[in-house]
Amino acid sequence: MRLATPERIRILQRKLYCKAKAEPAFRFYALYDKIYREDILHHAWLRARENGGASGVDGMSFAQIEAGGVENWLAALGKDLASKTYRPQAVRRVIIPKPGGGERPLGIPTIRDRVVQTAAKLVLEPIFEADLERTAYGYRPQQGAAEAIRQVHQHLLGGYTDVVDADLSKYFDTIPHPELMKSVSRRTCDRHVLHLIRMWLKVPVEEQGEDGTRRRMGGKRNRLGTPQGGVVSPLLANLYMNRFLKHWRLAACGEAFRAHVVNYADDFVILSRGHAAEALAWTKAVMTRLGLTINEAKTSVKEARTERFDFLGYTFGPHRHSKDGRLYLGASPSARSLQRLKGKVSDLLVPGNKGSWPDVRDRLNSLLAGWSAYFGYGSLSLTYQAADHHVVDRVRHFLAKRHKEQNSGTSAFSRSTIFAELGVRQLRRVHPVSRRGPYNEATRKAGCGKSARPV
Repeated sequence: MRLATPERIRILQRKLYCKAKAEPAFRFYALYDKIYREDILHHAWLRARENGGASGVDGMSFAQIEAGGVENWLAALGKDLASKTYRPQAVRRVIIPKPGGGERPLGIPTIRDRVVQTAAKLVLEPIFEADLERTAYGYRPQQGAAEAIRQVHQHLLGGYTDVVDADLSKYFDTIPHPELMKSVSRRTCDRHVLHLIRMWLKVPVEEQGEDGTRRRMGGKRNRLGTPQGGVVSPLLANLYMNRFLKHWRLAACGEAFRAHVVNYADDFVILSRGHAAEALAWTKAVMTRLGLTINEAKTSVKEARTERFDFLGYTFGPHRHSKDGRLYLGASPSARSLQRLKGKVSDLLVPGNKGSWPDVRDRLNSLLAGWSAYFGYGSLSLTYQAADHHVVDRVRHFLAKRHKEQNSGTSAFSRSTIFAELGVRQLRRVHPVSRRGPYNEATRKAGCGKSARPV
């Protein structure tokens, strides 16, 4: 359960939001002292502690801070902020494997910097939130991927089936600092807050080689990108993407292209009635002016009544009804999302895992519960069935090896035994009855009937 924000902080946030909403041109001039307010720093520490994570370049862990006394640590941090002597440290970069193959860098700021960034976010987010377009769903209070997924599906059912499946090249790494700071300064003229954000944008990245040597990159000469792994990065990324979304609205693109745009962080789709190509051309021109680049290789125009596309882990487009073979415009967990789940289940249930069965089962159930909580919309039966089959196969193999069964373990660990007696979570049984069905009158009217055929 998410850590609740104390009422005193919520009152401040409501005042900031209401002021920003009521006066779109107002620039806030006294915010910095709120960031190092004792209650805000303390709550920021609790948020950072709740999120956990590894140590940064200073090697300081949460346990070490707690051993030395959190209150004293926070008091010293607040003093540094008040005296303007706070300086962020380098971000530790580690390379982690990507689920689909390859590698990607992960930035780990120090806990000290995470706490300060969280405190800044507590103060700044309500102000920027008042300006964000309603078509943006990523990293926002009371918004999320589930609503974005639902909106995409509803627009498809409404006949907006000419789709721009868009992709930006390295969005977080290419946001231009001067233009980003213009977006920030439109709402605050507090020079100390602006200086704080500039310092985070310029912080270097530190890598450690296999021989133990450390190498730093970026720093003061860096003019692109948001801080790697930074708590404020999603907020700043939303703020800059809002320039595109706001321009879309003010230019009346929805009417001109008969289209809707749905955005989540750096991912977005445009759903149109016959004008997707024009919408894409307009989007490319605007992104170029913003200093951003459309990934040509991963961006395409599709007709959703006959072609599928993926967005936020879901596949949208033609689906076939299992009972009568009719086609309908549906949404379901993507094949890649299912494959990632299977990979995580397999990694957990390796024979080398020496944990007790109750502990392994609880971790498995937690994994399945989290996955199904996100993937709980649209057409789920086939995906859930495939996931359950893989879970049974891996659990049976895991327990047969552990108990030295001579055969494959089919008789000792049947499907019913695994789910009913051993307590493994069965996804097909948690499929919510109230979810949208796979075929209804709306899908028929959307024009995806028996004559439609997926590519």
